[in-house]
Amino acid sequence: QCLCLAPTYELALQIGQVVRTIGKFCTDIKVNYAVRGNRVLKGMVLEEQIIIGTPGTTLDWCFKQRILDLTKISLFVLDEADIMIDTQGLSCQSIRIHRALPKSCQVLLFSATYKEPVRAFAERIIPDPIVIKLREEELTLSNIRQYFMVCQSSDEQYRALCNLYCSFIIGQVMIFCQTRRLADWLAGKMSRDGHQVAILTAELTVVQRASVIQRFREGKEKVLIATNVCARGIDVQQVTTVVNFGLPMDQDGEPDFETYLHRIGRAGRFGHRGIAFSVLQRETVGLVHKIEEYFQTTIKQLDPYDVDELEKLAA
Repeated sequence: QCLCLAPTYELALQIGQVVRTIGKFCTDIKVNYAVRGNRVLKGMVLEEQIIIGTPGTTLDWCFKQRILDLTKISLFVLDEADIMIDTQGLSCQSIRIHRALPKSCQVLLFSATYKEPVRAFAERIIPDPIVIKLREEELTLSNIRQYFMVCQSSDEQYRALCNLYCSFIIGQVMIFCQTRRLADWLAGKMSRDGHQVAILTAELTVVQRASVIQRFREGKEKVLIATNVCARGIDVQQVTTVVNFGLPMDQDGEPDFETYLHRIGRAGRFGHRGIAFSVLQRETVGLVHKIEEYFQTTIKQLDPYDVDELEKLAA
């Protein structure tokens, strides 16, 4: 009856867990996952009313395995809809699925951010939509304090990060890197210095990624180093601190405003107070001012070696 698509394996499983919690007193409601690793036999009959999946596997279930009949779907949901209809690959798959749905199917699109061209396209595929949105000034997540530090090199960035981590008595922290290579380098250095760290990148298998997220949720690792695969939607309630080890940028070297917002939002889930630090090299400081202007907010600069100031923030 219901088909929900998400961009990543982790987010699909998380949505399913929430659905199960909400529906735990409805004994007949069942959920299945159209994700890599969930093997199904061609021609099998699905008994579940709710299917949650990623676009590629869902396409296989619909058109190759023919076990999911889209003509019976009455509710279609796209989570993180902006990248689902604006990312090469994901958009083609999502639109192909959408076109096969009955005209009577209700369509819901959810995202914290929408670029204007994406919003315009969304309103073309959903005629006469009901739009619910926040005012721009509400997007900066007022419950999250934002700071940045300026360093001369990647090694100095690392020392600043260690000062941060040693000054804060925190539950768990997520550190975001722009590339897998940088994430691997940072994880190696922190591990050699005795920190319990996990790393999450798109190159891991789905089983490995599920294991990393679960161990982090259980507190077995205190630090999760991730690329942007984890910037959207993942909820870990114990996370109160996010560190940008370099700011997210687009292909033109400009700030990726949406990814920045999704990254720092990991520290303030459901209105909880959080704190976000961006540890930068000097040549990228101009990006901070562009982010401030875009979100109409202030990001305070800190001295990476002022331990007293860091301890005041932690108090």
